[in-house]
Amino acid sequence: MNTSDFDYNLPTELIAQKPIEPRDHSRLLVVNRENNKLEHKHFFDIVDYLKPGDLLVWNNSKVFKARLFGELVDADNNQELFEHKKPVEIFLVREMENKGVWKVLAKPGRHVRAGMRIVFDLDAAKNSSKAGISRSSNFYCDALVKEIDGTILVQFPDDAETVRNKANRYGHIPVPPYVKDEPDQIETYQTVYAKDEGSVAAPTAGFHFTPELIEKLKNKGVEFAEVTLHVGLGTFLPVKSERVEDHTMHSEWVELTEKNAEKINQAKAEGRRVVAVGTTTVRTLEGIAKFKDLKIERFKDCVAPYSGDINIFIKPGFEFKVVDAVITNFHLPKSTLLMLVSAFIGDRQRTLDIYNQAVDEKYRFFSFGDAMFIY
Repeated sequence: MNTSDFDYNLPTELIAQKPIEPRDHSRLLVVNRENNKLEHKHFFDIVDYLKPGDLLVWNNSKVFKARLFGELVDADNNQELFEHKKPVEIFLVREMENKGVWKVLAKPGRHVRAGMRIVFDLDAAKNSSKAGISRSSNFYCDALVKEIDGTILVQFPDDAETVRNKANRYGHIPVPPYVKDEPDQIETYQTVYAKDEGSVAAPTAGFHFTPELIEKLKNKGVEFAEVTLHVGLGTFLPVKSERVEDHTMHSEWVELTEKNAEKINQAKAEGRRVVAVGTTTVRTLEGIAKFKDLKIERFKDCVAPYSGDINIFIKPGFEFKVVDAVITNFHLPKSTLLMLVSAFIGDRQRTLDIYNQAVDEKYRFFSFGDAMFIY
């Protein structure tokens, strides 16, 4: 398969710049995989399509302000920081195993060299004397090494929780580049059920849920479970290879607790549907289920408790073992997320036809856009 096989034409005006309010009033395109029927609804109509006993599984990961603006300085000569300004934008991708080490993206990356220091709390540093810059700055990192994939490893003097706390103070909401204006509040770029901080991009399929809608689903008998996938490069990195098979997925950290694994296994054993909210939830569940193929003893059921990395790439031809239905947004052309949706629908051309009809019907696309329910 070629990456160009997953392209479609999207008018710029259909890229949503902010969410609909109330959120459950966004539109919903319902796709029946058995008869190819399409229905045009609103998201609050999801109540009519979910059944008592369905298990709705969502990603509870919480976004932090991972976009940072700083200035570069040679770490050994930091008193010259404001005599030779070199602004740089740093995007925190994920924490690494070694304390304080993070994988980041830098813009412009060519200015960042090993041994350079990047200072983020600029106002505090500028108000200090030159000789005391490194001591007065309490939010900085030192560049360690550039990776071959274009990312950079940097060293913070703090643990991961402290880095995120400081990022939330000095940083910016990491909305995608196609969103022109940063929201005033990070809650705008957050699901109502987010609780486990660590994502650098939101699991946006969950944006459409409101507390009132969740309560209606509970009253109907829909059950709930959760996973954690901290969104990183594996979710949003574009496919640059000509052949789909040549694309390498980056690992992302996931967790499935024993309690939630039991809920999923019980639903599958009883023939009840597992409905995944978002592609991150799909990849978590199916990625963990694939460990069963490795003949790991504890994977006797469909899934098992797991905490660690996954890098599963779901593309057409994939055999789904856990997920029976998917709630998702409309994704970028030629993206791994569109390939996953195509795999679930079961027909690449059918998927593109659905997307083209959504364009004709003027659905709103991408992170703040409308939703699909595929079953």
